[in-house]
Amino acid sequence: MEKFRGVDYYGIETLLSEDERMIRDAVRDWVEAEFIPIVPEHHRAGTFPIALIPKLGELGVFGATLKGYGCAGLSSVAYGLIMQELERGDSGLRSCASVQSGLVMYPIYAYGSDAQKDRWLPVLATGETVGCFGLTEPDHGSDPGGMKTRAVKKGDAYVLNGTKLWITNGSIADVAVVWAKTEDGEIRGFLVEKGTPGFSTLDIHGKFSMRASITSELAFQDCRIPLDNLLPNVQGLRGPLGCLNQARYGIAWGAVGALMACYDWALQYAQQRVQFGKPIGSFQLVQQKLVWMLNEITKAQLLVLQLGRLKDAGTVRPQQVSLAKMNNVQAALDGARMARDILGAAGIVDEHPVIRHMLNLETVNTYEGTHDIHTLIVGRDVTGLDAFGAA
Repeated sequence: MEKFRGVDYYGIETLLSEDERMIRDAVRDWVEAEFIPIVPEHHRAGTFPIALIPKLGELGVFGATLKGYGCAGLSSVAYGLIMQELERGDSGLRSCASVQSGLVMYPIYAYGSDAQKDRWLPVLATGETVGCFGLTEPDHGSDPGGMKTRAVKKGDAYVLNGTKLWITNGSIADVAVVWAKTEDGEIRGFLVEKGTPGFSTLDIHGKFSMRASITSELAFQDCRIPLDNLLPNVQGLRGPLGCLNQARYGIAWGAVGALMACYDWALQYAQQRVQFGKPIGSFQLVQQKLVWMLNEITKAQLLVLQLGRLKDAGTVRPQQVSLAKMNNVQAALDGARMARDILGAAGIVDEHPVIRHMLNLETVNTYEGTHDIHTLIVGRDVTGLDAFGAA
């Protein structure tokens, strides 16, 4: 197959600034050169190329929209384009960067003390230090308010007990942003450092999706956290939900990259694969699938571009992010399945990236709020009626 051709049917390129295009192209070139050649072997082995994390730091990917602390201070649109290009490589690559940026650096930046920011943000920005985010539990995913993890204040420390599950970067993280309920029932965030007594991790194996990604369980047993490791400037669910909003924004862009990769590969395959004496791309049903994918890519691109502009203007609402995450991931998943169908039997082998993206998107469709949960978020917004927990 030829190198990725790019997908821009509506000339959206003209709506981007020169800096935004340059940043996208730099990340695109890096993904093509450094990541795409090695991702099939990592997918097969169920491993993540940890050695690339500092290189992502050099690219300015981590905490790209933050100002100071060695961060790039880019626009939200530029950050979105970075997420698009990383996920065009693999959802696992984008997840690593998305967690580091939106779920670790953002809460420290937005909710942390000056000392916490000074200590952690510069080394997280370079990738010298890796972070993870502990919210989801074995029994509480879509309902984080029901979490069982507890933090009890005892003397000069909080004592943490509980378990977090499905944690990206968990076992390689130097610091975990962990959410727990205190004695008064309030949800608070804590910075838990690797090596703290009572803190252990266990990687999850047997995954058919997100194989080129580290997914872990975090366990806390009488884990003493210094008082200074409490995030002081937020309490309640708005803390973790504010972080998730940042991550969901990146996912909405990332899904576009996955769909672009599947479309581009399926298009080239359809132009080259000959059946009945002519390329399969000349058949009506194949063209219908390709046009559907192109249509959805174009709509998704425009959706996240406007979302990014709203974010940069400071007027974006969480419900708008939910709509983009919901729409774009579903379109990407449906499109990946169509691309796999176009490839026929070849679509199930990892010589072609389509099946890998299709499997990954099953996870992306679930994490950071399932499709159904985001539907209810938008539904509540437009009707003013709460359907969560309704019979």
